[in-house]
Amino acid sequence: MFDFSNLKKAAILFSGGPAPSANAVISSVALNFINAKVPIIGFFFGFEFLEDYDGRNRYSLSAGVHYQALDATISRIRNHRGVYLKTSRANPGRLIKSPQDLDDPEKNRRLLHILEALQALGVGCLITIGGDDTLKTANFLNRLGLPVIHIPKTIDNDYFGIAWTFGYWSSVQASQEALLNLKADAESTGSYFIAELMGRKAGWLTYAAGIAGEAVQMISTEDVDEEVLDLERLAERIVDTMLLREKNDKYYGVICVAEGLADRLPDKYRPTETDRHGNVILGTAEVGRVLRDAAERLYHQRTGRKKKIIYKQIGYETRNALPISFDVVMSSMLGYGAFKLYKNRQFGCMVSVSDNFSIVGVPFEQLIDPETLLTKLRNVPKGSDFYELKEALSYKLSE
Repeated sequence: MFDFSNLKKAAILFSGGPAPSANAVISSVALNFINAKVPIIGFFFGFEFLEDYDGRNRYSLSAGVHYQALDATISRIRNHRGVYLKTSRANPGRLIKSPQDLDDPEKNRRLLHILEALQALGVGCLITIGGDDTLKTANFLNRLGLPVIHIPKTIDNDYFGIAWTFGYWSSVQASQEALLNLKADAESTGSYFIAELMGRKAGWLTYAAGIAGEAVQMISTEDVDEEVLDLERLAERIVDTMLLREKNDKYYGVICVAEGLADRLPDKYRPTETDRHGNVILGTAEVGRVLRDAAERLYHQRTGRKKKIIYKQIGYETRNALPISFDVVMSSMLGYGAFKLYKNRQFGCMVSVSDNFSIVGVPFEQLIDPETLLTKLRNVPKGSDFYELKEALSYKLSE
């Protein structure tokens, strides 16, 4: 039905939440294709318009509105904040739960719209930049016959197949600055902050930000064994830390918690608000606020005193922070890597790097469960050196 073998144009899109140095990736991909005399276009807002493409309506996909031909001026955006191509959470493969679903016309309709759109525009290769949902969609499109190369993106750093995702360390830097400000405020006022940071499934960002920002305690999903969060037990751990610090005449501090804990809240606290694409917004549960309330109550029960504990959410501001040099270089390498895989005809692969930024193409088959088609995620392993560092730098009575 679709034949992309003779189509010479390449295309790029960015999907999901923003990440620092997104524009360095976009710029590097585009410049490498342009230098090789391969025409490349950039789609705006991820899969937003592609998934609703209608070949009978010539306005459903228009140059300058829904996509743009990229040229050498793209080099100017390398250090800019934000996402030049814009982004959305449109998820055209959300109905696909098994390999058989790819043949179901009701479930694959949006994917076929994308293939129709790309074929109509003469696109023979698509470069996707995004998180696990975007990787799943890239895999679906590749299985349906489209040559696809994927670049991993998440500030959560929980991607299987790559050590550090672009933008992660810039987000850590932005979080560190916020946490150090909160620490100074806490010390000045004799209070505590419970800072909720991003991280849907893993604690990489919460731990690194907490270490850099001198938090006294860091808690993520890796620290909780039960499926349903025991709020009282977790509040006890927080209050234990506060009382330990009081024995050393320290009546202040910052405690970091990951927003992903919201997934394990009891039903009455669980987040229900979704965006227009059906994705649950974890931040609306405000798991840090729930823990703050429990800790305040328990502190009063154990001491007979009230303690000022302030809830603070550190989230969206870390996704568009000014990229640090490491991330700009890392992003540029991944963009170059996408072109290198294209040149070597390594489609159906994710761009990764090994030591000293050597490019590695990781086949989708190594990243995705063959039965469920879900992507593999990478938590911070308990007992790993990074986890133990987080534990070692949490507050202990001996300090």
